[in-house]
Amino acid sequence: MQDNKALDLLNQIYNSTTILNFGALFSDVTPMFVNPAEPKKGDDVTIRFRTARSNVDRVVLIMEDICIPMKLQESNDVFDYYYTVIKNVHEPIKYHFEVFSGRLSVIYNRLGILRDVNRDYDFKIVPGFKTPDWAKGAVMYQIFVDRFCNGDKSNDVLTGEYSYVGQQVQRVDNWDQLPSEMDVRNFYGGDLQGVINKLDYLKSLGVDVIYFNPIFVSPSNHKYDIQDYDYIDPHFGKIVNDGGDLLPEWSNDNSQATRYINRVTNRENLEASNELFIHLVEEAHRRGIRVILDGVFNHCGSFNKWLDKEHIYDKNPSYKKGAYVSADSPYRSFFKFSDENAWPDNGSYNGWWGHDTLPKLNYEESKKLHDYIIRIGRKWVSPPYNCDGWRLDVAADLGYTEEYNHRFWRDFRKAVKDANPEAIILAEHYGDPKAWLQGDQWDTIMNYGAFMEPITWFLTGVEKHSDEFRGDLIGNADAFRGSIRNYMSYFMYNSLYVAMNELSNHDHSRFLTRTNHRVGRIHTLGAEAANENLNFSLMRAAVVFQMTWPGAPTIYYGDEAGVCGWTDPDSRRTYPWGHENKEMIKFHKDIIRIHKKYKAILTGSLKFLHGENRLIAYGRFNETEAIAVVINNDFVEKRVRLHVRQLGVRNGRTMRRIMLTGEDGYVMNDEPTSVHNNVLQVVMPKMSAAIYVCKI
Repeated sequence: MQDNKALDLLNQIYNSTTILNFGALFSDVTPMFVNPAEPKKGDDVTIRFRTARSNVDRVVLIMEDICIPMKLQESNDVFDYYYTVIKNVHEPIKYHFEVFSGRLSVIYNRLGILRDVNRDYDFKIVPGFKTPDWAKGAVMYQIFVDRFCNGDKSNDVLTGEYSYVGQQVQRVDNWDQLPSEMDVRNFYGGDLQGVINKLDYLKSLGVDVIYFNPIFVSPSNHKYDIQDYDYIDPHFGKIVNDGGDLLPEWSNDNSQATRYINRVTNRENLEASNELFIHLVEEAHRRGIRVILDGVFNHCGSFNKWLDKEHIYDKNPSYKKGAYVSADSPYRSFFKFSDENAWPDNGSYNGWWGHDTLPKLNYEESKKLHDYIIRIGRKWVSPPYNCDGWRLDVAADLGYTEEYNHRFWRDFRKAVKDANPEAIILAEHYGDPKAWLQGDQWDTIMNYGAFMEPITWFLTGVEKHSDEFRGDLIGNADAFRGSIRNYMSYFMYNSLYVAMNELSNHDHSRFLTRTNHRVGRIHTLGAEAANENLNFSLMRAAVVFQMTWPGAPTIYYGDEAGVCGWTDPDSRRTYPWGHENKEMIKFHKDIIRIHKKYKAILTGSLKFLHGENRLIAYGRFNETEAIAVVINNDFVEKRVRLHVRQLGVRNGRTMRRIMLTGEDGYVMNDEPTSVHNNVLQVVMPKMSAAIYVCKI
């Protein structure tokens, strides 16, 4: 995996009096090379750069247009460390390095060694920007509540309870039934009591954080069309007052759905559901597990009390008139209407991507809406709820303009962090997130570009929706490194190390299904086809990558138990209680223990070690630990030479292989291998992954 200008650099070496050791050159923004790594405003910041011992003439830090010669700070038998101190840092600083050896000079930035300066890839430090320490490397677990565990059958959605998207909702009595093509109105009964019942299981798995898909009042099973932001849905919580009738079989008029109306508007049910959620968070915290909520603030739902298209709230004097019902509604400014003369029942509101079930919220023209959602952001991270943060749905599209989006998220961050300084704010985002990761808006993102997509292409050749197959990307080490290195450069250290690293989630196909190398969806091949031709060795290799890569490894519920599925809705299958893949669960427990044991994995530096057809190797290291990870995606055994001296492993030391996965499973037999001539030579079986560790 050579850099583009590598040949030019090699040519210059022959004209230099010193052979520059490229592998030794290193710096990043982890605590080993920046102190403090997350400075407060006014702090002095020490920045370090590593070279091979007695190998360079000088190192210069270039900040804006200022060249700062770095001093030799310390040396050992392997490396020299150069440093400089930036005094009294109040504003963001951007910098790169220039290294001189004889007549040769090279640039070093977030992409590594380059011939020419590219300021877009400078390192960056923002004083005052800190992400929660608890989230760095935290093991997260995503729960789609309706499909996780049914702990209270009395709150189940009933068949015919109300109508959604033109048809009456259905309760699915068979927990193991696979989702249907039109699944949004089918309910399996998973709820918060079910999560409470399984907290000990999550603790035994090694989970640090639960991320819930939306749990507020909503008519759909996914609940991304929120009806009331102030309350947990009683179908997930508690129904203590259950009066009213189901819809007549022939009706889709929800004004007649009196049982549903009572369940979701009765204050007794709403308050009891919030109380159950308080209990859940307390029980999770007691086990050392934090809780993150899904914030869907770009749009709400057509059932929402602010709009009330379904006339759920219209006849209840405790609620104000919705903007669909009345032109005089106090919520009229919350939505854009194209026809100002269509009331009552004005259906001309703007829907998200044209969906009338998802009314887009109109922040730019409603200070009241802005203040309401800011209050919601603060409310759920404050006592008595005490949640630990927010995942923000389609966050970059919140308003009608990007300028407003940035302004809103600055306000949101201030409100949330004032209420709970340890709360995390992470956003769903595709593409370049830099504009939102400047320390004043989001903490981090769901990590598609620098995690899910590159490893999916490398191991399976299948796009994350299982909509495309690219044989040229399977095992393409150059494409993998180029893509993942580029996207990683969008992050500052503190955002990258808390990024949500998922193999699967509710919007995409299950990773285990992607290992079948097939293109398909539930309506093209059928649900059963998602279970066929699976490759568990690829799944294990992917999890090894997930648990050793920078960021917060996030398990989509059931991935650890062997759940398959095409993309939404098939990826939302129920957790297979009673027929889990127990070997896969045991593997997850073991690899999570490894993940948590080594600080080099949680917060250490990253260095690529090797890449060839169908094989990649990389290292994680800090001052005291070195970890080498090798993934062989080939159908043949491979012998690999790893230059682990780049990680600080000295000649003659022993590295212990603590895990090896393969076609038949995995072993943890602590096998020692000595380093000779600064190289660790390993034999990788076909379709395998290995982890080697060493104390430096």
